[in-house]
Amino acid sequence: MSQPILWTQKGSGFVHDLTPITALGGAAPQVDTVAGMTLTENPALALACVAARLGREKPCGTALQKLLGATAPGPGKAHLADPFSAVWMGPDQWMIGADFATYETLDVTLKKVIKDSGSVTEQTDAWVCFDLTGDAIQPVMELVCAVDMRRMQSGDATRTNIHHLGCFVVCGDPTGFVRIIGPRASAGSLHHALLAAMKSAL
Repeated sequence: MSQPILWTQKGSGFVHDLTPITALGGAAPQVDTVAGMTLTENPALALACVAARLGREKPCGTALQKLLGATAPGPGKAHLADPFSAVWMGPDQWMIGADFATYETLDVTLKKVIKDSGSVTEQTDAWVCFDLTGDAIQPVMELVCAVDMRRMQSGDATRTNIHHLGCFVVCGDPTGFVRIIGPRASAGSLHHALLAAMKSAL
């Protein structure tokens, strides 16, 4: 969760009073349930991007394979596992995810593994994550984006527009769990679109 700086005057100066909040501005993650479907704001995800450097694609892939315990996912795919997950973002580029409580400085961990074979950028505070669970994922997602959930399988991932926002849709279970990762600055708009779709479809 991000920590906005709130200024408090004490004596002759000002001090920091840091209060953690989620992307939606709450002290705790927001959870919405509609007819058996649940939309959960998930601030417990640390994110970092890995991009292989020109001419260093092979050693970067080898380093990621060692980290993930599996080959880095290709186009339209995600590696779903603990402690590290990965989503293909583009040629030789991946979004790596991990538990925030354990890997708050995920970018530092990745830099130690990737070394000079790739560039690593911290992404946690750039994105918001929503987890959608329940048995009516397909009709809900059909209302908000062009992704064909009926054809997606576990481990499939794609980038699409939801409410005019570029988002990643990661399929954990096509009949029960999908993760939506979108721009944090538009968390409220994305949440509104997803919740409205739930209310309309169910």
